[in-house]
Amino acid sequence: MARTRKMSPPARAAGRSAPPSVEILDVAFRRASLATPHGETKAARDRLRAQLKVVRSSATVMRHLKLETRPFTRPPITEFERSLLVAPFGEGSLDRSLLRLRRADERIRGLARDAEKATRRATGSEELGEIIRTFYGRLSSFVREVDPDIVRLRDMQGFLKERPHLRPEEPTLVVAGFPNVGKSSLVARLSTARPKVADYPFTTLSIAVGHADLGFDRLQVVDTPGVLGRERRANLAEVEAETTVRGAATVVLFVLDPSGGSDHSLEEQEALLARWREEFPTIPIVAVETKCDLARTTSDRAKVSAVTGEGIDELWKQIRTLVRPKGELPPMEESVVETTPAFEDLDYETGEDRPGPPPRRSSRGRRRSPE
Repeated sequence: MARTRKMSPPARAAGRSAPPSVEILDVAFRRASLATPHGETKAARDRLRAQLKVVRSSATVMRHLKLETRPFTRPPITEFERSLLVAPFGEGSLDRSLLRLRRADERIRGLARDAEKATRRATGSEELGEIIRTFYGRLSSFVREVDPDIVRLRDMQGFLKERPHLRPEEPTLVVAGFPNVGKSSLVARLSTARPKVADYPFTTLSIAVGHADLGFDRLQVVDTPGVLGRERRANLAEVEAETTVRGAATVVLFVLDPSGGSDHSLEEQEALLARWREEFPTIPIVAVETKCDLARTTSDRAKVSAVTGEGIDELWKQIRTLVRPKGELPPMEESVVETTPAFEDLDYETGEDRPGPPPRRSSRGRRRSPE
């Protein structure tokens, strides 16, 4: 007959909504209760059992606390991921929660050392029992104090899991603009991403990433939620979009819709474009008009259609020129077309082409083919 696991009264009452400390302490105390020491006398066994309870329970709790912090420390999260956590959780909330768990770990270590020393000086089983009860009570209080921090760290971990991990060493193209201007459709044309596309605003509620081939490098193409240019009344999705532009963009592709399908005038969109160019002077911003199969202006901006593919190749060439860092290897198709003089045609002193035909190699000692 299978054994059923007994739940503590707080866990039964709260169910899944029980604080993390209930689960952590339940595991720690259950593991400590399984201590079965060996000794020649009952007094020796009682002393060793008390010491094992101290060591096992404290070690289990500290291991669980470390597991709660590991998603943010091994490896450390990037500065961009830190910036994403500010709007939904508050400035500095991650560092405060990590610090509180680290201090709890230090306090538990000191508490375990003191309890273990006390068991060595104890004179009987009653005194050992009192030491363990006191130790369990203080250990429980330390863990309960960091319940809000553990919950917050778990929420942060879930938040970041729903967002793509951007590599800081790889160039990033951020596609941004007003809602329903065709950003997601354009991202699908430019990269491997397959974002949700619909004809209603705010379809994209968080950032999504695809990739494109640069020949010798890889380009991250990020789709962002729509922004309305509201500096003080922006919602979390809009803040996330602007945070992505500020913290991750190598180049920004600002998408404008002149067809009126976004429910916002072209003047409103151009006003946000002008403001961003002032706020982000060091980030190249490429303005592109989408849905050119439906409407076309006389501006000199690039014009594309994600439906027909018009203008995509020209836009891609412009993006690649801005994204590729200077001094790095060229894209694959360019390196194939380029003609480079042979090694033996170069002058060793000047590095320039050597005049005249290259010297004929000697065929002495080589086996001639039957032809």
